[in-house]
Amino acid sequence: MATVKKDNRLTRSQGFMCAGFAGVFSKTLTSPLEVVKIKSQVGTFHCKRGFWQSFPLIYRNEGFRGFWKGNLVSCLRLFPYTAVHLTTYKKIIHLHMDELGFVSQWRAILAGGLAGVAAALVTYPLEVAETRLIAQNCRQPTYIGVVCALSKIHGSEGLLALYRGFSLTVLGAVPFSLGCYAVYSNLDKLWQEPPSRFTSLQNFINGCLAAGVAQTLSYPFETVKRKMQAQSARLPHFGGVDVHFSGMIDCFIQVVRNKGILSLWTGLAANTIKIVPYFGLLFTCFEMCKQLCLYRNGYIVSPLSYKLAPGVDQSLGPYELEEVKRYLKNRNFGSGESSFGNRW
Repeated sequence: MATVKKDNRLTRSQGFMCAGFAGVFSKTLTSPLEVVKIKSQVGTFHCKRGFWQSFPLIYRNEGFRGFWKGNLVSCLRLFPYTAVHLTTYKKIIHLHMDELGFVSQWRAILAGGLAGVAAALVTYPLEVAETRLIAQNCRQPTYIGVVCALSKIHGSEGLLALYRGFSLTVLGAVPFSLGCYAVYSNLDKLWQEPPSRFTSLQNFINGCLAAGVAQTLSYPFETVKRKMQAQSARLPHFGGVDVHFSGMIDCFIQVVRNKGILSLWTGLAANTIKIVPYFGLLFTCFEMCKQLCLYRNGYIVSPLSYKLAPGVDQSLGPYELEEVKRYLKNRNFGSGESSFGNRW
């Protein structure tokens, strides 16, 4: 998957906030595509006429704000998801390192898949709330907001309803990881050069390609998961789901029987179109935030460019650089006092 590159010149909190803000920014601007995708997966009437007709139908029935339903909870979910994912990933990677600190590509991708499952487990109720908020009609809402959605689902359907379909996250991680591995293990053949020589543009293309392949392979599991999250006998039209089922396996059967096997990939067009602008905005916003932090930390001369500050060792961490600055300042102050005393 495309991820922002770690820079040791940022503090841990700066890196986390840059990634978080970039995620919120890119999610917000691509929210209309996400809404269309999830409505297509659930099977609401808005998407019966195809991808392009979904936009005017949503606008006529729910207005402009209908394209940003569930965006707040999606952004809120991003921060705990990222924190759990990074922490889990680092611990798993540390366990699989050899004596030289090397980790094979396959184990790194597997660690990413397991970290994703752990992060999804912690934040899954927010994902259920997001699906319910998007599937409902915002002009006749059952849920007013994320807190209302969580409390109503828990109160009327029980705690397990907040984890309905979670097993599909675990199952979907397998084809997702295989897709990532298939792409990353063949990049040197694609570009005819070793990965160590890839440019930023090549890495961006690699990330988008891996995301496209991995998400396509795991998409049927996500489609069934969204239907399970949305369906409820206590909601109008059973939550807007286009098939009725009694469980995960029955959902697969009913979808294939009534809609055809290709309907498991309904909404894939919106998902695929979203990949490039989402990751493009993610990288661009992250780099802009990083420039501000690097300027504040003293590594570059301006927040508008990457021109390095003269005389600054770029290999030093931010706290080490601060200590060096403090030491030089105290030394210069001391020498100034000494020369002042000698004069008198």
